Amino acid sequence: MSKIILQVEDLRTSFFTRKGEVKAVDGVSFHVHEGETFGIVGESGCGKTVTGLSIIRLLPEPAGRIVGGKIILEGTNLLELSKKEMRAIRGRMISMILQDPMTSLNPVYTIGDQIAESVRLHQGLPENGVEQEVISALRLVKIPSPEMILRQHPFELSGGMRQRVVGAIAMSCHPHLLIADEPTTALDATIQAQYLALFKEVQQKTNVAIIFITHDFGVVANMCHRVGVMYAGKIVETATTRKLFKAPKHPYTTALINSVPRLDRKDNRLYSIEGQPPSMMNLPPGCRFFPRCSVALEVCGEQEPPEMEIGNGHSISCWRVK
Repeated sequence: MSKIILQVEDLRTSFFTRKGEVKAVDGVSFHVHEGETFGIVGESGCGKTVTGLSIIRLLPEPAGRIVGGKIILEGTNLLELSKKEMRAIRGRMISMILQDPMTSLNPVYTIGDQIAESVRLHQGLPENGVEQEVISALRLVKIPSPEMILRQHPFELSGGMRQRVVGAIAMSCHPHLLIADEPTTALDATIQAQYLALFKEVQQKTNVAIIFITHDFGVVANMCHRVGVMYAGKIVETATTRKLFKAPKHPYTTALINSVPRLDRKDNRLYSIEGQPPSMMNLPPGCRFFPRCSVALEVCGEQEPPEMEIGNGHSISCWRVK
């Protein structure tokens, strides 16, 4: 087994608002190995993106705050670093691809200038060396004619090309960990398939560890080695991708997989999970999925289930599994 790049332990992130504390991430733990893709999957609002922003320490301040836990990147606890020390790590050792490339790219700067910014900051190359590094980053993500593209602006490129540019920025300083936050959401099916294949190729070349945040189980099956299923700020099940699809144990995981339309089955009505996720300011007692669970026990509404290891890296938080 390759070495562990990232270890997240009992991570807790809250947003403090006028109405109260929103516990967006509430006790999340997982690890990622070198060259591995770890998927985080769940419904919108479950805390996936906040987990990624917490790891890279880019939470919106002053409302967003990490209130507990550890984020250990290659032996260094990122929560013990100052903002200046974190800026030296962000981009060089850890990078993040955000959901919408058009909002994460500056429309008034050229593509070359935006990639060069992190190269100058972290690599200290002479100006001619910076341009060559920018071209290399664009070639890594299979952008044609990089010498021409680096002089263009984001609005001159298609959505798929902009997404590749964001990937080039993230990979320009050869990070050890890449967080990809739903990077295929705005892409059509053909471009999405090409972009996912590109992710795999880049990972094979660089051995980068990837945290892939998504709500799409098709992407999970294609991309991830292991998966953490997240619900209401907690990871409720972690397993290898193969095991998760073959034998899901948590009722929420089973419900999510059943919600994916299947071509080999003719259903008059698509499956959906009853009810709504709980308010993160007013969480129910016991298991957070209890109000929506069709197989709940009496204890589920009274006590929160502990995380249990059930063998071979498969862990679950559910009273039905003993």
